[in-house]
Amino acid sequence: MDGLGAGLAALAFWGFLAAVVVGGIWYGLRERQAQFDTVARMIESGQKIDEALVDRVLGSDKQFDRNLKVGGLIVLFAAPGVAILGWFISKIAEEALFPLLGVSALAIFVGAGLLVASKVAERRSRIDDASAPYRTTAR
Repeated sequence: MDGLGAGLAALAFWGFLAAVVVGGIWYGLRERQAQFDTVARMIESGQKIDEALVDRVLGSDKQFDRNLKVGGLIVLFAAPGVAILGWFISKIAEEALFPLLGVSALAIFVGAGLLVASKVAERRSRIDDASAPYRTTAR
């Protein structure tokens, strides 16, 4: 019966996690749809639409490279924390050290990948901006 209780607890945890993720995605989609509906009503009523509003609603993220860089730094700084957590847990259960060191190494690689992606996105953004000076609206 102990195995069944642990299985149900794991199922409840992952179910809760899935519900939070799906709820967040659904909320974001509903919010975006409300923005589109507002712009559509403004167009139907004949109001003038400014470029900043259109950029915000269409989601042109001019700071995509910055967001990647922030995410990469957060993940990189979490990696030593996971390693230290593994050390503390190894005082209770010795077999926990190496798996948590592996998770820490994975976090380092993910953080480094995000930082590389930020550099690529920054370079691509500069190339796009330089090659299209005639463009008046956001991408």
